[in-house]
Amino acid sequence: MLRTSTGEARRIGVEIELGGLELEAVVAIVVDFLGGTVEERGRYEQAVLGDSAGPWQVEIDFALLKELGRRERDPDNALAGFEEAGEDLVRAASSWLVPIEIVSPPLPFARLAEVDALIERLRRAGAQGTAGSLVNAFGLQINPEVPATDADTLRHYLQAFLCLFDWLQHRAQIDLARRLTSFVAPFPKPYVQRVLQPDYRPDLAGLIDDYLADNPTRNRALDLLPLFLHLDPERVRRVVDDTRVKARPTLHYRLPNSEVDRPGWGVRPVWEDWLQVEHLVADPARLAEVCRAYADFLDRPLGGLIDDWASEVRTWLKAPDDL
Repeated sequence: MLRTSTGEARRIGVEIELGGLELEAVVAIVVDFLGGTVEERGRYEQAVLGDSAGPWQVEIDFALLKELGRRERDPDNALAGFEEAGEDLVRAASSWLVPIEIVSPPLPFARLAEVDALIERLRRAGAQGTAGSLVNAFGLQINPEVPATDADTLRHYLQAFLCLFDWLQHRAQIDLARRLTSFVAPFPKPYVQRVLQPDYRPDLAGLIDDYLADNPTRNRALDLLPLFLHLDPERVRRVVDDTRVKARPTLHYRLPNSEVDRPGWGVRPVWEDWLQVEHLVADPARLAEVCRAYADFLDRPLGGLIDDWASEVRTWLKAPDDL
């Protein structure tokens, strides 16, 4: 589905987490690649302006440090030196653990190839991904715009993702550090079983309420909080007050590792795997068949212990997958 229900071309945002480079070096690479100018939004947040799609954000992905970086330093304040030293200490202590993040504006699908070219520039400059350290829990996140916001369309996306999660996780080979941090935790099994039922057809309010009851967290491989906040902010904010959740009409897919330091790696394989979700959503009859099969799998007494759903689900993939 290349267009939204309003006829506009769908877009996609990309978020790349990386280490191994200073913030200023990453900004310089982005500016050299895209052109444009830099707008400083804090000592640890900068925007690259000039792209017709909108600004690119480059920042140290640490809320406390960004908050400190937005404060003006007053040279006449007797405590300014202590505050600056404390801020520097926070930055130094977090530098080995906290990534720099590049956040694109919403882009046409065709521009994903440009993102891969940018990743290649970063790799050549010495950027490191998840495998760069045992504690790097860095990820690549994509944010495909939803084609429509009615309850049935969103339910289909959720069901398709749940059915393909094991396969996507197998393909992504999630790094141990990211699994241990629970950044991309799976959905609770009782919630999955409920959503897969043939008679599960809530309205939009019911879909959001059910999601919030079992998933009041950003830490899901497919985070729907930004989408639901966009659609019904009051309903979501009654349950989730995390200011890091930003409203946007997208599906926030955050499962893959960042492998920016691996030659040949980029957004393309992640996008091609995600397209299996899109293909299922576009074929409701096939999606219903997969949902029934997966629900039966979850009901098996030893399902998941001696059986392998990641292999079984390949029967329903759009194209043969021999990997």
